[in-house]
Amino acid sequence: MTRISILGTGTMGTAIAGIAEKGGNTVQLLGSKDTDQIVTGDIVVLAVPYPAIKEVLAQRADQLTGRVVADITNPVNFETFDSLTVPADSSAAAEIAAALPDSKVLKAFNTTLGPTLAAGVIGGRPTTALIAGDDTDAKTQLAGIITAGGLQAVDAGTLRRARELEALGFLQITLAATEKVGWTGGFAVVS
Repeated sequence: MTRISILGTGTMGTAIAGIAEKGGNTVQLLGSKDTDQIVTGDIVVLAVPYPAIKEVLAQRADQLTGRVVADITNPVNFETFDSLTVPADSSAAAEIAAALPDSKVLKAFNTTLGPTLAAGVIGGRPTTALIAGDDTDAKTQLAGIITAGGLQAVDAGTLRRARELEALGFLQITLAATEKVGWTGGFAVVS
């Protein structure tokens, strides 16, 4: 059993909490007003919108030291839905890793939508969570939580792959926002 702290109580945070609990893990769910509560999880999931990351890191960077930190954000320009808001040679996860040099930062959960995570299936197949990161043990630990919760986990490579995962998340959001696919639709990985 692993202790998991999820910073963010929206659709994604709640869905990820459900996956972790289904796998027998302990979950601490912290909203934006819970700044008086200390992060207790061995794994911390940043389930907040990308624009909130700076504030979360300002409030909790010291609490994230030495922990596995999973970034689920998609740095999408939500006014135009036409671009990512990080430089072309970077990613939100890379920015977070630079701000948390003593943490094991992973990119995960950003290529699926909350309803798909909560349902656990897409098109009759298990929902897939792609994971990128530089720490193999951290990726294995998160993958174990994901698979114990009934989903499929795929190691997408090093943290350098976060850029591609964010582009895939951007495409998923754009397709749903323009009603090309439903908010319960998505991509499935068939292996």
